[in-house]
Amino acid sequence: MSPLTLHWFLPTNGDGRQLVGGGHGVGTGSAGSIRPASIAYLAQVARAAEEVGFSGALTPTGAWCEDAWLTTAMLVAHTERLKFLVAFRPGSISPTLAAQQAATYQRHSGGRLLLNVVTGGESVEQRAYGDFLDKDARYARTGEFLQVVRALWRGETVDLDGEHVRVEGAFLDRLPDPVPPIYFGGSSAAAGEVAAEQADVYLTWGEPPAAVAEKIAWIRKLAAERGRTLRFGLRVHVITRDTSAQAWAQAEALLAALDPAVIEKVQAGLAASESEGQRRMRALHGGSTGDLEIAPNLWAGVGLVRGGAGTALVGSHEEVADRIAEYHDVGIDEFVLSGYPHLEEAWWMGEGVLPILRRRGLWEPPPGAGVSAEESRSVPFAQMRGAR
Repeated sequence: MSPLTLHWFLPTNGDGRQLVGGGHGVGTGSAGSIRPASIAYLAQVARAAEEVGFSGALTPTGAWCEDAWLTTAMLVAHTERLKFLVAFRPGSISPTLAAQQAATYQRHSGGRLLLNVVTGGESVEQRAYGDFLDKDARYARTGEFLQVVRALWRGETVDLDGEHVRVEGAFLDRLPDPVPPIYFGGSSAAAGEVAAEQADVYLTWGEPPAAVAEKIAWIRKLAAERGRTLRFGLRVHVITRDTSAQAWAQAEALLAALDPAVIEKVQAGLAASESEGQRRMRALHGGSTGDLEIAPNLWAGVGLVRGGAGTALVGSHEEVADRIAEYHDVGIDEFVLSGYPHLEEAWWMGEGVLPILRRRGLWEPPPGAGVSAEESRSVPFAQMRGAR
């Protein structure tokens, strides 16, 4: 198996020591946003992720957060090597402009762009952006959109009169170098077809390993029918501490801080979601605060107040490393991790879990990453007899 690639998350909807809501109709601040998503704060998170050894950082998209393209372009100057996994929606931009923006981004950032193509949120939010297609039509449009983008990146002049996308004489004067990989997720049948045809990395949310394995097998079969192979990624939160008891105490503290009225309101909103993935997330907890450990070290508490990724790996550093290895065994190549607050949790992961993964031969820090906590403990002068 190939080594793992690990990414962090930039909380462009705000951050805090409690669970912060957002996404799929859930408004920012529904559960404790106290740190504004300023460039100053996000730069701290990005630099921490870069220092401990993450390869990239996902930045979300939607009305509930800051724009990912603009925010990450500003953060490039505050970092040195961290890549930015920019989420965006095809319905809000032309394929030619998106392809051009990606090429410009690669030149000015030194090749630090990754792209997370999000077909669309809820129809209510999509209509606010002027997009009136239904869910299946949005996926069909995404397929046409990516067909144009990939052709442009190959240096072709593109004419397409599709059902949803029409361009004439589209071309790029300068191509992206390197071509940014396409990350893509979706649990519906329509999503699977697009992923198999166009994605480089298929992302899924943190369901139990057996369910993730089934989804990987589904997408892998669809891709093989098209003569393609994909990498697979898992989007999940994490609470890791020196001991299992400390990690679960933190999870319980997050849960105890939630207002039952907020949970009820958020769940009512998420129940109306058109997303199959969101339906699967809700089914893991059923809106209840009981029995939230749905698999060993997999906690569904985040999804009580947050749309999208709603589960967390909870446990000691060794236990979290074990679970990451378990997902790797079923086919996960990349992880997009996060935790509240994102600044502190990046360091918990970097100092606690990443050295274990490295020791097991599952992960290596990217070139230019900071010295790991494991390496720092072997600095000679720190262990010299009589050192002062």
